[in-house]
Amino acid sequence: MSFDGLFIKKYLEELKPQLETGKLMKVYQPFDQDVILIFRQSRKRKQLLLSTNANSPRFYLTDTDIDNPPVAPTFAMVLRKYLEGAILKEISQVGNDRIVNFDFTNHDELGDEQTLTLSLELMGRHSNLILINRNDGKIVDLQKRINPDENRVRMLLPKARYELPPLNEQLDICTVTKTQFANFSDINSFIHSLGGLDRDNKFELQTRLEESFSYETIQNFVATILETTPTLGLNNRKRPVFFSYTPTTLSANGRVKYDTLNELVDNFYRTEATNAWVKERAQKVNTLVNNELKKLTKKLVKLEDQLTHAENSESYRIKGELLNTYLNQVKPGMTQIALPNYYDENHELEISLAAELSPQRNAQKYFTKYQKLRNSIKYVNEQIEFTKQNIAYFESVQTAVANAEPADIAAIVAELQNQGYLKKTARKERKQKITEKQLSTFRLSSGKIVLVGKNNYQNDWLTFKKSQKTDLWLHVKNIPGSHVLIQSADSPSEQDIQEAAEIAAYYSKARLSSHVQVDYVPVKRVKKPNGAKPGFVIYTGQNSIEVTPNEAEILAKQVK
Repeated sequence: MSFDGLFIKKYLEELKPQLETGKLMKVYQPFDQDVILIFRQSRKRKQLLLSTNANSPRFYLTDTDIDNPPVAPTFAMVLRKYLEGAILKEISQVGNDRIVNFDFTNHDELGDEQTLTLSLELMGRHSNLILINRNDGKIVDLQKRINPDENRVRMLLPKARYELPPLNEQLDICTVTKTQFANFSDINSFIHSLGGLDRDNKFELQTRLEESFSYETIQNFVATILETTPTLGLNNRKRPVFFSYTPTTLSANGRVKYDTLNELVDNFYRTEATNAWVKERAQKVNTLVNNELKKLTKKLVKLEDQLTHAENSESYRIKGELLNTYLNQVKPGMTQIALPNYYDENHELEISLAAELSPQRNAQKYFTKYQKLRNSIKYVNEQIEFTKQNIAYFESVQTAVANAEPADIAAIVAELQNQGYLKKTARKERKQKITEKQLSTFRLSSGKIVLVGKNNYQNDWLTFKKSQKTDLWLHVKNIPGSHVLIQSADSPSEQDIQEAAEIAAYYSKARLSSHVQVDYVPVKRVKKPNGAKPGFVIYTGQNSIEVTPNEAEILAKQVK
């Protein structure tokens, strides 16, 4: 289910008492399609997220910490100018549609009171956030400016007069009368006439009407949806959906009920939003990493072919020896000769010759080529090892991004800048000190604490700065992943190691795999070679355990 008209109507009943009459203290725009409004109401701080993301347009209260860009976007600056310090007088829904208006009162530069509306239109790819001056009915600014050629229905530009989008006059399921219902002879035409219901709500109503096409069924459905029982589950297409009530069509398996609609929505969108935010923040990093991995993979193939060629260079030495042995048979100007190969039961071997060279020089040319290839083996092996290390490094960055939260991307960018892979910005960034708070923390069943690094700098700090000699260190075997540490003055039990290994497997490239090998070793046996890249270590004397990570069980152990 999405934020349809029905859900919005129920959600506003819960939201309005928490925000109305509150003062807007701060405005942030951490991402292109997401705006954060910080309210102060009844001495409590409330953080409202407004998102016009085409795939999941939404709004809800959240306590998720989101770091903001160093320079605020233009739209955020406009909202700050007109709305910071304003009082939220009312939140209202336009009819039964997916349009929510936040009405503010504030004073302009001359001290005159002005009424401003922040209108949130939740309409898929047409979603938008529009600031309207109600004194003259004109648009002050909007999140997505639309070229007139792209939208001939209404003008969506600053200073244009605000008009509602075209809205169909449809029936409201909550107010439909018996007389109105009597005008319909079949289920499809009745459901098609209703507004404010998404696909899942219509399916629920259709299922009930198929059992009994009557006005009483409508009344029972309305009575059900008026009850607020926030529910999360799987719909008939096996996709996760949420409702303000408990529908009969929702699978009983995995059904979860929440105390409030906001708790339901925040939980539903938390992972999806985090992934979208990380993807947006890490766009430059992902482009760099993917390009580097492509180049390094091609380079590795060429080097391995070069090594194979060098290791099979013996044929050049043999040809040189045969030419020296049968030098009297080689005549100046010849381009090819067949000589008996005493290394292969005197079978004839075809040898190419350079006509401009003497017989002795032709033999020497083969010896020189042989020696050059043999000498290159050491160099090529070194280059292969260096290339493999670079591939492992970029794969570790890739894994760090996959495990990251939005606030972690800045540290990954800084790491790539320090390594010379990304150009440093002209603006001098303050170096962030790594602390335990930045790590992911878990509590095992025994009560022991497990710490997890989320990028290469954190991994190094955790392993070589934070750890104690009594701690146990874990890492997935031969796969990029996080460094994991069991903090314990006592020897960890087998159960402790099992649970920590599952966490290590989850925070690795093998997150979705089963039967993952995880190495564990006392932290004192982990070393960092001189000049090694961030996150790279070597260790000896390890033991291994095979585990299959379970996301739900692992995240349940996380300490927020």
